[in-house]
Amino acid sequence: MYKIGTFNKISPVGLSKLTDDYSLVEDQNDAHGIILRSYDLHEMDFSKELLAIGRAGAGTNNVPVDRCSEEGIVVFNAPGANANAVKELCICGMIMAARNVPEGIAWAKTLEGSEGVGKQIEKGKGQFAGTEIMGKTLGIIGLGAIGRLVAQSALALGMEVIGYDEFMNEGLRAMVDPAVTIVSSLEELYPQCDYISIHVPANDATKGMMNAAAFAQMKDGVKFMNFARDKLMNDDDLIEAVKSGKISKYVTDFADDAVLNAGLPGIIVLPHLGASSAEAEDNCATMAVTQVMDYLENGNIKNSVNMPAVSLGKRTGPRISVICKENALSDVLFKLNELELENVASETRGQYGYVLADLGNKAIDLNVAGVIRCRILK
Repeated sequence: MYKIGTFNKISPVGLSKLTDDYSLVEDQNDAHGIILRSYDLHEMDFSKELLAIGRAGAGTNNVPVDRCSEEGIVVFNAPGANANAVKELCICGMIMAARNVPEGIAWAKTLEGSEGVGKQIEKGKGQFAGTEIMGKTLGIIGLGAIGRLVAQSALALGMEVIGYDEFMNEGLRAMVDPAVTIVSSLEELYPQCDYISIHVPANDATKGMMNAAAFAQMKDGVKFMNFARDKLMNDDDLIEAVKSGKISKYVTDFADDAVLNAGLPGIIVLPHLGASSAEAEDNCATMAVTQVMDYLENGNIKNSVNMPAVSLGKRTGPRISVICKENALSDVLFKLNELELENVASETRGQYGYVLADLGNKAIDLNVAGVIRCRILK
């Protein structure tokens, strides 16, 4: 019986995928797997029983991924499961910014209880006149699952779209709508765009990448969408850019104290609604749960952020699962090759290697330096 712990409110649709071989537990020290959304695990000590963590979403900055790797805990995420929900909110944000919708709604509410509202509306609505997004140019930074969907929707709305991705290759280009103009640098993208939307992960390389130097290259009055992470922005530089009018509207689903408390009318803050749709929560939970189950039962790894992708399909007999240091992989494979097994798969990712092998009726005592975790699945 596998035990699953949860943090946050996890979609019942996702949890319903758990079979009778699983039980939900409240004590996380008993859990073989954890399913969570945004709960912060950085201060949590993990038990030796914990084998996998499934993040019901794309970002894993709330999980101590490096520590998990060292302890042989596979961290899964759910890339693309909430992409449509975030895409729709991003398009909503662009339209709100273009048409001054939040300001107009706030002003209309001040008329509640007064007489002649219709006439007051007609008299005062001019102060909120905006622009249309059709014919404008949108720059998309990051052409992953969300960025590509935003591009498709923007094209359908009549926008010109320019895209940039640090990891652009032929495979990724084939997934991007051919109507999107791909540029080779951000310096080429910035000055052409009326709107910019960023869709990259938050890590050491991207932290604060949107700063004064970047803003200076953009059009005056650019409208900036951030439905990725707050840490991508240099808050001080952003606030100055909004104050000066360089950025006419900053729409974000990720606000921190500095941005929210700046009190600037050009900043529109949403309360992290990007993945908060019933469909997205169901999709993310389902993906996270099924990936954790597949690893626990079959040893297969797909959509892990810290371990290589390896799969041998559904297990029909005893199978060995080995997480090891990358430099120990050859020794592990040598031991397995001595058994002349038919089905062996292995990959490396950074400092770590992973091996799956169907043992059949053969036994093995894998005593190899550098092995972090070894399981015999039966």
